[in-house]
Amino acid sequence: MISYKQASTLEELQQILVLQQQNLPQNLSSEERSSEGFVTVEHTLEVLKTMSDVCGHIIAVEDNQVVGYALCMHPKFADEIEVLRPMFKEIDSAIDDNVNYMVMGQICVAKSHRGKGVFRNLYQTMKEKLPEGFDTIITEVDGKNKRSLAAHAAIGFKTLTIYHSGEKEWHIISLQ
Repeated sequence: MISYKQASTLEELQQILVLQQQNLPQNLSSEERSSEGFVTVEHTLEVLKTMSDVCGHIIAVEDNQVVGYALCMHPKFADEIEVLRPMFKEIDSAIDDNVNYMVMGQICVAKSHRGKGVFRNLYQTMKEKLPEGFDTIITEVDGKNKRSLAAHAAIGFKTLTIYHSGEKEWHIISLQ
């Protein structure tokens, strides 16, 4: 049985990183990237822990093994991960100043657990665990990641803006 909670141990954070490594583009075939999706950012344990100390990452666990995660990234980390700086700039220009949001920094479900509602339940748990005063969850998805765009749309994410950074097209999306 799969349970959902906020990560609370170093071992859970390390398991997130293992799952992340398995789903980085360089570790997947082009067919897998197209059909299964991929994650973009590679985190260090230090950054992952620092982010989690502010707002615990959401994990799906089965038999003491992390089988899915949704990383919580407080906007105060806007300058911590270089590849995400343009996203925060775009978010700030796309929303009203009075909107308090949490960024879902990355979501990933183990191949063995896809199509079982884990994605939806990770977001549901994240909504339930948002710190008081936060109105919405915002994230961005690589325009080439069609599986992720479709999955986010299916649970109610709406596009705030689309922008280009480098050679990539990014979709900034919001869940109310």
